[in-house]
Amino acid sequence: MTEKKTAVPRPDTINGLVAGIYGPMAMLAGMRLDVFTPLKDGPMDAAALGAALGLDPARVAPLLYALVNAGLLTVADGVFANTAESTAYLVKGERRYMGSSHEAYSDLWGAMLHTAESIRAGRPQCMHDFSEMSRDELATFLRGLDAGANAAGRKLVKDYGLAEFRHLLDVGGGSGGLARAVCEAVPGLDATVTDLPTVADLARAFNEKAGFADRIRILANDTVAAPPEGTYDLAVLRNFLQVLGPDQARAALIHVGQVTAPGGTVFIIGRVLDDSRLTPADTAGMNLVFLNIYAGGQSYTESQHRAWLAEAGFEDMTRAEIAGGYSILRARKAG
Repeated sequence: MTEKKTAVPRPDTINGLVAGIYGPMAMLAGMRLDVFTPLKDGPMDAAALGAALGLDPARVAPLLYALVNAGLLTVADGVFANTAESTAYLVKGERRYMGSSHEAYSDLWGAMLHTAESIRAGRPQCMHDFSEMSRDELATFLRGLDAGANAAGRKLVKDYGLAEFRHLLDVGGGSGGLARAVCEAVPGLDATVTDLPTVADLARAFNEKAGFADRIRILANDTVAAPPEGTYDLAVLRNFLQVLGPDQARAALIHVGQVTAPGGTVFIIGRVLDDSRLTPADTAGMNLVFLNIYAGGQSYTESQHRAWLAEAGFEDMTRAEIAGGYSILRARKAG
């Protein structure tokens, strides 16, 4: 009897994954070199752009063509221009500028290269301990996250208004970017940003530089260990629970519940998994980063968040999925 041969599949998935790395790396290099800002005044060829950046045009050109393939530039007869998206988000001075995020991307994407070693060793190989980082390391990390925090604040105001609130608690607020965006858009609201003492010290500098010292209080507090002082009708936890182990996340939410006024609102913005743990795909993938930088942090499921919120005294939870695999969970304090 002739044995039937099984067809060998093509390595299309593998090849696609390999090719997928070039776009993100081109974007990262473009952000670091600030390629997009000189193009705000009009298209340029590689020679003109290289001169504007003080770089060798022969070495800039391959990056420019890679950015065209990545969808961040256009090209016609060797002359390059920003796309509308690049103009809005990657040109310095624009209100929605995200170019400074390259510092965070470099840090987080670099950490993912150590995933196998972190799993093998049973501990993160690129541990982010915010209480132990040097001031310079921490400042770099916070700068990289500030644009995203600011965008999250604008998103909250756009989608939920927030005009009825008067006292915002931004838990683990880092640079204070979210609180600044909300306070800028909602004149009648004041904010308190809480974080570890090392982070709070830098947050004060961010806050004073931005001119919000009179409306945003910076409070050193470990919300896992104890509730912050004060009472608030609005609390926001952005990218906070995911840095903690499950017992720590539960404790932090209980403490937030203790300082949220009855009828007050909490928003959790971050990586929330569907209960299948497969989707959103961006969120499931982000757990590879968390394996490398946090001892116990991870993307938690919606069911886990619901259970913690209920224990902390919140009810009426809703979830809205937003761009990039993020979710906004909203809940109301009972009473």
